Formats: sequence, C-alpha cells, structure tokens
Amino acid sequence: MVLFKNKRILVLYALVFAFALFTVSVKSAQAANLYFSPASGSYTIGQTFVTSVYVSSTSQEINAVSGIISFPNDKLEVISLSKSNSIVNLWVQEPSFSNSAGIVNFEGVILNPGFIGSNGKILSITFRVKKIGAVKLFITQGSVLANDGSGTEILSNLFGANFDLLAKVISPTPSETKISNSIDGTPIAPEVFSSTHPDPNEWYPFTSAKFSWKVGKDINGVRTLINKNPRSLPNVTYLSPLDFKEVSDLEEGIWYFHIRFRNKQGWGDISHFPVRIDKTPPKPFAIKVDNEGDATNPRPLLVFEAIDSLSGIDRYEIKINQEDLSPLLIELSSKDISSGAFRLPVTSPGKHSIIIRALDKAGNYSLAMTEIDIKPIEAPVITDCPKTLYPGNLLILKGKSLPKTTVNIFIRNERKEIITDVATSDKKGYWDLALARTLDRGIYEIWAQTTDYRGAKSNYSNKLRIIISPPIFVRIGNLVIDYLSVIISLIALIISMAMIWVYAWRKIKLLQKRLKKETIEAEEALAEAFNILRKKTKDEIAKLDGQVGLSKKEEQINKELRKALKVSEKLIAKEIKDIKNEINNR
Repeated sequence: MVLFKNKRILVLYALVFAFALFTVSVKSAQAANLYFSPASGSYTIGQTFVTSVYVSSTSQEINAVSGIISFPNDKLEVISLSKSNSIVNLWVQEPSFSNSAGIVNFEGVILNPGFIGSNGKILSITFRVKKIGAVKLFITQGSVLANDGSGTEILSNLFGANFDLLAKVISPTPSETKISNSIDGTPIAPEVFSSTHPDPNEWYPFTSAKFSWKVGKDINGVRTLINKNPRSLPNVTYLSPLDFKEVSDLEEGIWYFHIRFRNKQGWGDISHFPVRIDKTPPKPFAIKVDNEGDATNPRPLLVFEAIDSLSGIDRYEIKINQEDLSPLLIELSSKDISSGAFRLPVTSPGKHSIIIRALDKAGNYSLAMTEIDIKPIEAPVITDCPKTLYPGNLLILKGKSLPKTTVNIFIRNERKEIITDVATSDKKGYWDLALARTLDRGIYEIWAQTTDYRGAKSNYSNKLRIIISPPIFVRIGNLVIDYLSVIISLIALIISMAMIWVYAWRKIKLLQKRLKKETIEAEEALAEAFNILRKKTKDEIAKLDGQVGLSKKEEQINKELRKALKVSEKLIAKEIKDIKNEINNR
C-alpha cells in the first residue's frame, strides 16, 4: 500500500532524474576544450621548444576561438608565433605576445561551415628557456563559440601544460679532455661546469668566465691554465685544493680552460673545457623589397644577408608592423634564407614597416629597417541589398567584384557582433549570396571584402544598412491596411459621426416637439455606439501585429484614439442635452 501511495512521487523523481541526465548529455555533447600539445617535456637553459594550442569540439561545429595564454616570463621567453596549418581563416586580432607581461593573445574566426573535430590547431608558440625550474602554462579568458547562428559559448575545459627546465651539464669526452697517464691510481679528468659559458659548443658574449668542479677527499693539489691552445698542460698550481675559478677580460675567440687533480699517487688526467666568446655584432646590412612587378603582390620578397666573421649568423627575427593589428613576428634560421631572399607571408594592403634583426651565435645582433606598400585589389560592390526585411525572411545579396575571387561578407548588429559568410564570383565577376541563417529584429551594417587566389585583399566596400522589422500592416483577405490607414479611417469615422449629429441637432431644433422622444433614444444610442466603437477599436488594433494582446506601440495608439472618442462623445452628448433642454423648455 505504501508503494502505491508513493507512486506519484516516484514518477516525479524519475522524470527529474531523466531530465537531469538529458541536460548533462546535451551539455556534454556541446562541450569544447582548449589544450596544449605537447603538454609536457624537459628542456635545458638556452634551448628552444615549440608547443601548439589546439581546440577539440567533436559534436558541434565552431566558428570562433579566443584566449590569453599566461607563462612565467622569468623562466621562459616567446621567440615567435606561427599560424601555419591553423584552422582559423580570419584573425579578429592577430596573435601577439608580450614577454614583459608574460602573455600570448589570440582571437580568430573559422568561416562557414566552421570546424568540428578533435585536433584543431590554432597557433604554435616557440619558447626559449631562460632559467631552470618547473613551469606551467595556463589558458585564461578562453572562449569557443558554436556555429549555430547565435554564437553559443560551448567551452567546457581549459587544459594547461607543465615543463621541466634544467641546467646544462657538459661532461668532458675522453678524446677531448684526457691526457693518458701511465701511473695507476691517479685522479681521473675533473668534470667542469661553467655558469657563464655552460655549453662548450655554444658562443657567448661574456668576456668573464666562471668555472667550478667537485674536489674529492683524496685530492691534495689542483693545476689550472686558460689559453687558446686546446691541448696545453696546466701549470698554475694550488696546493690547497680549490673548487672554483673566475677569469676576466678575455678576448674574443675560442679559449680552453685546462685543469687536473693530484692525489698521493701523483697528477692525474687533464680536462680541456672550451669557452667561445663573441661580443661583436654582425656587420650592418640592408633590405631590398621585390614585389615582382605587381604592386598588389601580398607576398613580396625581402632580399637581405648579414655577415658575422666570428661565430656566424645564427638566425633572423623579422617584425612586420601591421596597421590596427599586433606586430607579426617571424623567426628564421640562417639556413631558411634561400639565396639571401625570404618571401613574406600573406600581408594585408597598406604600408608596413619591416624590421629585421640578424643575430649571431652569441646573441649579438644588427638591425635593418625598410617599408613596404602593398596596394589593395579592386574592392567589391554590393549591388542588390534590401533596405528592410521581415523577420524570418532570408537575406539575399548580389554584387560585382574581380572575376573568380572569394568575397567575404560581414554583417554587424547593434551589439557589434559580426556574422560572416562567403561568396565566390564567377568569371565575369558577378556573385550572389543567400545568408545561411535568418536575422533577428534590429539594424545591421553590411560590407564586403575580396580575396584573390594569391591571398591579396581589397579594401572594404561601402557599408550598407538594413532594418529587420515586422510589417507595419494588417491583412484582411486580399485587403492590406497599414497603421496610418487605420488611424485616418478612425479619425474620419469620428468626424463623420460628429457631422451627422450636428445635422441631427439642426433638424431637432426645427422639430423640437416631435423629436423629444427621439432625443432620449439618441442619447442612449450615442452611449451604446461609443462603447461599441471603443471595444471595436481596441480589438482591431490588437490584430495589427498578428499577436495576442496589445504591444506598447499598439497601446499608445489605442490610448490616443480613446481620448479622441471621449472628446467627441462629450461634445455630441452636450449638444443632445442642449436640444433636450430646449425642447423641454418650450
């Protein structure tokens, strides 16, 4: 009996549980994640490594991603950002970074039909290790928007990355560091460390060098020497075994620090630790711009070559300042420069300053600067765009552009949100587009931009305005009546009634005695007629927008008409009353 009494409660719990499961499953189906790959690893001081930002959305197409990446700027520095193989087609904000703030910014759009999948690459980041320690990368203020026509936020998880940054340990190799000793039991070649020049194969700009080593309990003497001979015997003896040595004011070039230990058996094997010093920057160089005879070429060639006579050129850093966008930074190794020329990535129209920094293998650099001026291709024209459109109706646009080009359409609402779509022009340059979604009520701005097969872009077309609004008329059968017609008709009806009653008043004055009864009936009929008119007016106005009840605009119209009816009723009633009094007085 208890089970049957609680049957309704059990059913209610089951429904609530089922709804909760459905809600969770819907949210899970729409979940999107932002993450790094690789998300872990170990790297040493001075080493560079690359990690990429990916988006995963397996159940819902997406069309926009953004975020801010935070990194510890005392241990890492960003060398460059790469958009290669990115799923983003249009960058609202070009990827940028600030080593002083320790952040990387990105914000981009994926054009229709959007992206769906598990490994959508957004951008790659090249870091250089500055200091040892464990570091974490975080994605903050992330956003992933669904391509559902409403820009629904579907970001579920933000996954970080963890890296271990280690010091370089250079162990001397036997072939380079040992001199054979015939006495058994003497010390092996010391293992040398340098905090200023840790890698003997790398170049450094420092003229002071610090060396350290570990001294065993059986060591009773140390000999050292520094010179430019790779196989010298150390001859500066320290009877009290020291474990540290600093040398200052070294000239440029390759130096060798020689060291050996002594124990009671005698002097042992020798270590020869190389130190490479280069403090002179590369020679000055110039940049030549070659647009290959086409002022609209979006990828001109930069011709340049830097020379460093000691350590050699290690890499180039190219900075392209873009108007209204963050600078684009590109890092290239000396091997990437083919015949002293580098082709720029696709660059937007306009003037851009180019700064190239040539770095030698010790980190010294020289700068060269120039400016490029990329002309835009012909802008598209939107030839057919309605000025008004009813909600629910498709927006159809037509236009003219260069033949066989891509036309990007931008539609911005009053909240500054941008909807994008793409059309393709035919061989005569004509294009048309039926927007894949309907627009809500409001005022929109529409403009377009052309992109050709090379990636060259035009300036934006002129902006057009369209109003999405319901029709301002009511349809009765085949008869269409708009608001203005309804209001004029009602006012004309009121005036007509007033004229009729004025005419009646004159007649009544001539026929006072005969019309005494009629005046009473007229008074009653007047009250009933105006009551019917008020109700009928309200009902008809409520039908104007096709919805139940009065909207604010309809309520205002009804209020004004009621005032007019009230004034008319008072005037006519007063005239009837005067007639009635005059008849009664006679």
